[in-house]
Amino acid sequence: MIKIDLITGFLGSGKTTFIKKYARYLMDKGLNIGILENDYGAINVDMMLLKDLEGEQCELEMISGGCDQETHRRRFRTKLIAMGMCGYDRILVEPSGIYDVDEFFDALREDPVDRWYEVGSVIAVVNACLDDHLTEHEAYYLASEVADAGCVLLSRMEEAGEEQARKTLEMLETALQEIGCKKKVQECVLAKNWEDLTEEDFARIQNVGMQQNSYQKKWFPEEESFETAFFMNLDIERKQAETLVQSLFEDSDCGKIIRVKGFLQDGNQWLELNATRGGYEIRTAQDGQNVWIVIGERLKKERIEARMQREFAK
Repeated sequence: MIKIDLITGFLGSGKTTFIKKYARYLMDKGLNIGILENDYGAINVDMMLLKDLEGEQCELEMISGGCDQETHRRRFRTKLIAMGMCGYDRILVEPSGIYDVDEFFDALREDPVDRWYEVGSVIAVVNACLDDHLTEHEAYYLASEVADAGCVLLSRMEEAGEEQARKTLEMLETALQEIGCKKKVQECVLAKNWEDLTEEDFARIQNVGMQQNSYQKKWFPEEESFETAFFMNLDIERKQAETLVQSLFEDSDCGKIIRVKGFLQDGNQWLELNATRGGYEIRTAQDGQNVWIVIGERLKKERIEARMQREFAK
């Protein structure tokens, strides 16, 4: 049977960056892998960031959102059936940071998917610099993604330090308690600068499996659900982008913005933008598309567009 890994993590946690490292490790071990990008929005930015992995040992597949939940689940199941016939040794699934993990486990129990797949490792990537002002909605998704993880992998340890990482783990424990989950995060955490991850660390991650835990599911009113706004063909320079991102997070009239991601061009070079309330990063990218994606709650797209227009006019 094919081992299938689920790599979860709330918005901006660093899932895609981890997958690059993990996929390289698996390929160095001689495995043929498939990566399934199961995104929330209708445009999949993260898949572009993994393009340099494509080759004889790695293929990329995608399911985009922009549809109702039932249609999305059906597309996920259909994609798994198709990938099950491709001869992979292992498949990595990266869902959106806003994801009901039961969709993954439910799909693996259905016929004929259950004939081809078995759960490999469930890995929850958590930003060690976790925002200490999470909404109930954010805290729930974070906790539900951690609940069944065999490994909780802290990202950005080089920025956080031990004290901030300790506070993040305490917040995780609190979030789990609030949904009635008895999981002990300390028993499965890996807190280490990713540049220092060893072959032994990756071997551990590859074989951690999952820790099935019960918890109380929550449903939120439709008006409190997460939203995605897309902005295409933005002609914006790096300096403008930095100023704009900061102003968007500070302007509560734009809604509660949780993440901004996308690309911009610097001459003939693409730059990747990844921003959360905790900070932003702009770095070179092999490929890109002229699009920005804003994710949050109660978004006011008209207000966001007005902000952008003011920045372009400078």
